Amino acid sequence: MAAPKTHRRRAGFTLIELLVVMCIIALLLAVAVPRYFHSVARAREAVLKENLTLIRDALDKHYSDTGAYPPNMETLVTKKYLRKLPEDPLTESATTWVVIPPDKSEKGGVFDVRSGAPGNSLAGEPYAAW
Repeated sequence: MAAPKTHRRRAGFTLIELLVVMCIIALLLAVAVPRYFHSVARAREAVLKENLTLIRDALDKHYSDTGAYPPNMETLVTKKYLRKLPEDPLTESATTWVVIPPDKSEKGGVFDVRSGAPGNSLAGEPYAAW
């Protein structure tokens, strides 16, 4: 009598199984990655708006206290209106702020600030208009 043949299955995955899993992962990434980058851009825009509000509030407080706007942005830090000059999150630098002087030069040097970042926001408006 002949011994029965037993077929043992090797442990592991077949090539087809691996390809199916890789396709599923690629599909999930195709959906998730664009949402991730969109949320990163939205977060940077939110930080930019907050930093502009913070700087403008410090400018208004300086004007209320002294009757004039500061001669430069660093004055807000030296007079303790700000702990440090916030960075523009789009340019990742605190030196790219665009300074807008007041109508009359005797009122100081910095009436308002704008972002120096090129390009448009997710809503389509230029960052320099904020």
